[in-house]
Amino acid sequence: MTTDSIRTESHIEGVRRPGRWLALSVLVLAVLLVAVDATVLGLATPFLTEDLKPSGTQLLWIGDVYSFVIAGLLVSMGSLGDRIGRKKLLLIGATAFGAVSVLTAYATSPEMMIVARALLGIAGATLMPSTLALIRNLFHDARERSLAIGIWGAMASAGAAVGPVVGGFLLEHFWWGSVFLINLPVMAVLVLVGAKLIPESKNPNPGPWDLPSVALSLVGVIGVVYAVKELASHGPTLDAGAGAVVGVAALTWFVRRQLTLPAPLLDMHLFRHRGFSGAVLADLLTILGLSGLVFFLSQFFQLVQGRQPLEAGLAELPAAIGAVTAGLVAGVVARRFSVRSVVAGGLAAVGLSLAVLTTLDQHTGYPLLGAALLVVGVGAGFSFTVTADVILSSVPKEQAGAASAVSETAYELGAALGIAILGSIVTGVYQSFTTPAGVPSDIASAAHESLGGAVEASGGLAPETATALVASAQEAFVDGLRIASGVGAAVLLVTAVAAWFLLRGQKLEK
Repeated sequence: MTTDSIRTESHIEGVRRPGRWLALSVLVLAVLLVAVDATVLGLATPFLTEDLKPSGTQLLWIGDVYSFVIAGLLVSMGSLGDRIGRKKLLLIGATAFGAVSVLTAYATSPEMMIVARALLGIAGATLMPSTLALIRNLFHDARERSLAIGIWGAMASAGAAVGPVVGGFLLEHFWWGSVFLINLPVMAVLVLVGAKLIPESKNPNPGPWDLPSVALSLVGVIGVVYAVKELASHGPTLDAGAGAVVGVAALTWFVRRQLTLPAPLLDMHLFRHRGFSGAVLADLLTILGLSGLVFFLSQFFQLVQGRQPLEAGLAELPAAIGAVTAGLVAGVVARRFSVRSVVAGGLAAVGLSLAVLTTLDQHTGYPLLGAALLVVGVGAGFSFTVTADVILSSVPKEQAGAASAVSETAYELGAALGIAILGSIVTGVYQSFTTPAGVPSDIASAAHESLGGAVEASGGLAPETATALVASAQEAFVDGLRIASGVGAAVLLVTAVAAWFLLRGQKLEK
């Protein structure tokens, strides 16, 4: 055996940390939790509407304030994990996430629910970048890391599947707050087992955590997202303009500050890497095209097609099954063909599936819906897994937290923008429906706030009038959903073309 062979074998053994797969199983619990928490909200929305009686605007805030806050803090928290220790930050965040879940479950007003979801965003911002960064440091072998990232992505998809099913069961047997209490046992396992199994990792020479940069990042992201939300909901307004000006100014100041700091919160030179920038952009636009649609699809299954919560959850399973399957083989497929073909092909598949949903109506059969959701899951599974691998492998392991945070920021920012833009399209079209004759003005006003509000308000009307009101509201909701699907399809298809060029020549490590 040659000296080089001995060195190679010694290196492989050195990078394969004992217990790494068991540690991964604990890490993905956090991913599972965040995915479950995101998906159960869509199912619980009709019950929240009935109990807390939020306005249409408050309902959108309940849906997207989590993403607003988490997007604003992810870069800061990823950088903090690089400095104080990713394991430490993960365990602190998991404990806080469990505690705030209790507050969310027992919210008694729309305002309290919005605040609780914002606090969940703060806690959630510590979880996702920490898990990806720890994977980067647990798995130094490139092929093992690809598989680990595939499992990480698959668990996020599994959470999207488990959330609606478990949430549907709970909603049929308990009150809506129970869907948030399922976070507690998962968090308990993560904290107790993770404290022993997960190795600590951090940047050995991180420099100070720059608080002005933290504030600029938070203000900038929230300002921009708020401006987009207001613009989509109400057109050009003073509030939208102020939010845009403040947000853009803060982000510009943030970037300039990072370029001058000896130890920046985020190394802006990472974006010089075309593969890194292309992967981040692909993630952001993909989630933008998907998230608003997914948020309203649960309501379509329940409030338009009359499915029970558990049945609605099961109806969404094909997307998760497709994503899990694709995520586990994405690394192998990307090495066999190419990164850009897998990412661009996955995005094109999602876009075409969303285009099919523009034919949706109240009586669309499940085979078409299920097939479209399956293709969406497969395409997203391939795309997200490979882009996460590209992002992590593009940076030194000392910067894994910051790089992971950029990836997650793109994901959460896309989710917030998607719900704001596509959700506002659905809401805007919905609110324009014509109220049938004989409906009192106060009931008509409540019905125009949301589809759930229309269903609830119709309970006080004569049967014929109630049926006419609900039918008119359902038709308007489906019209909005079709338009949002078309916009989402266009975004995904354009993103597929952009990914094909931006990821040219990009390869995964062998």
